[in-house]
Amino acid sequence: MRTGHAARAFLAILSRELLRFVQQKGRFFSALVRPLIWLLVFAAGFRAALGLSIIPPYKTYITYDVYVVPGLIGMIQLFAGMQNSLSMVYDREMGSMRVLLSTPLPRSYLIISRMLAGTAVSIVQVYAFVAVAALCGTAMPLTGLIVLLPVLVLTGMTLGALGMFLSSWIRQLENFAGVMNFLIFPMFFMSSALYPLWRIREGSVTVYEISRFNPFTYIVELIRFTLYLQVNWLALGIVVASFAVFGTAALIGYTPRRGGPTAGHGGPA
Repeated sequence: MRTGHAARAFLAILSRELLRFVQQKGRFFSALVRPLIWLLVFAAGFRAALGLSIIPPYKTYITYDVYVVPGLIGMIQLFAGMQNSLSMVYDREMGSMRVLLSTPLPRSYLIISRMLAGTAVSIVQVYAFVAVAALCGTAMPLTGLIVLLPVLVLTGMTLGALGMFLSSWIRQLENFAGVMNFLIFPMFFMSSALYPLWRIREGSVTVYEISRFNPFTYIVELIRFTLYLQVNWLALGIVVASFAVFGTAALIGYTPRRGGPTAGHGGPA
C-alpha cells in the first residue's frame, strides 16, 4: 500500500462523508438541537434536585449545566457513530459498499478510514454544540476544549467501532434502526452522563453496578476530566481497551472469509 494511494483514499472517504453531512441539513440540526434541549431541560429541572453545585471527582464546584455538557458531548458522538454505521448498512443495500471494499487497499484500512471520517463529522457537531451552549450561558474552559480534541478522536472512534461492528452483522436498514434505539438509550441513561455515579447509587444499586460496567460511562468521564485538564487513567484505559475490542470485532465482521456481510456471494454488498 503506497502512502499516496492511502492518503487519496482517505481524503475521498472523508470528503464524501462531509459532503453527505452538509447536504443533510436535518441531520446537523437534530444533532445540535437534541443535546441543547437536554441541556436546557435538565439544567432547569435538576438544579433544584441536585443543588446549585455538585462535587464531581475532580474536586471543584460546578453548576449542573456545566456538569452535564460532557455527557451531552458523548451523546452527540454516540448518535453520530450509530448514524455513520446506519449509512454503512444503506451503502451495502445500494451496492456502493462493494465498490469501496473492492478497491486495491487493505480492507482494514478502508474500515478504519470510514470510522475516522465519521469521527471527524461528530467532532464538527460537538464543537458547534459547545459554541451554541456557550451562547446560552454555559461556559467551559477554552484550554480544556482545545486539549479535548485528541480525546474526542479516541471516543468517537470507539463509538464508531461499536456501530461498525453492529452494522457488519445487520443486513437490513430497518433492523439496524431498531437496534440503534435499543442500544443508545440504555447506554446513555445507565451512565454518568446526566448524574454522578454516587447519585445513581443512592437511587438504585443495580443501576449503579450496570453503569460501572458501561463503557459509555468511562467515555463521558474521560471527556469530563479532560475538559478540566486532568487525566482519569482508569477511564482512559477502559476507553482504549473498548476501542481495541470493538475495532477488532468490526474488522472481523467485515472480513469475507469470516462470513461477514460483504463476503463473496453471501449477500449484497
